[in-house]
Amino acid sequence: MTDPAKVRRHAERVRELVASVVRTQIKDPRLGMITITDARITADLREATVFYTVLGDAAAQAGTAAALESAKGLLRSTVGKALGLRHSPSLTFVHDDVSEHAKHIDELLASAHSADAEVQRLAAGAHYAGDSQPYKVEDDHDAEDLGADGADDEVVVGQDRR
Repeated sequence: MTDPAKVRRHAERVRELVASVVRTQIKDPRLGMITITDARITADLREATVFYTVLGDAAAQAGTAAALESAKGLLRSTVGKALGLRHSPSLTFVHDDVSEHAKHIDELLASAHSADAEVQRLAAGAHYAGDSQPYKVEDDHDAEDLGADGADDEVVVGQDRR
């Protein structure tokens, strides 16, 4: 079993190496404004998945994906040499659509905010369905007759005398 901390370190190193090679060694004109966001590697250190984002439209994203696929051999050999593993991990590139997720979350938050505002608007004109005081309250007359302990102060002893 491989140590999870070791796997995490290798994944971080793969991310750093791929970002460095993309920035310095790949001269493909199809490569757009790319950011390597994350890398994950399997526990057996044989397969690595690299997540990236591209600034631009769909054509820029498609061009960047093609450029990364064509440079996969160079990237794999560089990563294998730097990690010093027996087998170089195979690389898979996945477009990380963080901006679309962020836009979707913003839309959900805006709809929740408008729903909250509607609830507040409806609650402003609301009134109680029953009495405004739903609990039984003692009358002032009853409270004066009872002592501090809640018992009647008036005590009758014996029978009525004439």
